[in-house]
Amino acid sequence: MWVKICANTNAEDALGAVKLGADAVGFVFAPSKRQMDVARVRAITELLPPGVERVGVFPGGDVETIAEAALEAGLTAVQIHGGVNLADAAALRERLGAGVALIHVVHWRIGEDEASELEVRAQLQALVGAGLDERVLIDAKMGAASGGLGVAFDWAKAQKVLAEFPTLRVIVAGGLRPESVGGAVRTFTPYGVDVASGVEAAPGKKDHGKLRRFIENARRA
Repeated sequence: MWVKICANTNAEDALGAVKLGADAVGFVFAPSKRQMDVARVRAITELLPPGVERVGVFPGGDVETIAEAALEAGLTAVQIHGGVNLADAAALRERLGAGVALIHVVHWRIGEDEASELEVRAQLQALVGAGLDERVLIDAKMGAASGGLGVAFDWAKAQKVLAEFPTLRVIVAGGLRPESVGGAVRTFTPYGVDVASGVEAAPGKKDHGKLRRFIENARRA
């Protein structure tokens, strides 16, 4: 079970997550209470041990700007939350090369299950058809806001759609907490899970007790 602890803002939390067994740590470059910049992220990634994934979360935008930030910050993966854009994804893959992976994001809109089912299925079909289905993260969306909302979507309905794409490496996010991650793992049997606000003591500051329980419960499930 691959575990990513996202929205880190300091070295203590990132290193603590790794010590507790996280496979990846994430940094938010989108407007947020937890937003980071290249210099601050670079200062943290340089401290991380080899083998730990360093993931930058971007809202979308200019491909060259994202690529430059990823390389300067020492990232090993880029996660785009602005929606599936095949042209941008292909351009990023070419610009970044094999050293930086892509994590594609699809959103399940809270309270709009029928529309979400159609949208998510179409986006997954497009990614698979384009050969860009490296890893796909499914997250909650409410109105215009997505990522770090701390709310869960309808897991049962989403799983029915994801089951149509058995070769995908699915990462589940959206409202996960130490108490709920086991249920998400049992529902989706995913490649991995991703958490941000669900293991915080306050915005931008992790609760290391929650971190430990989250990772343990994810792996136990």
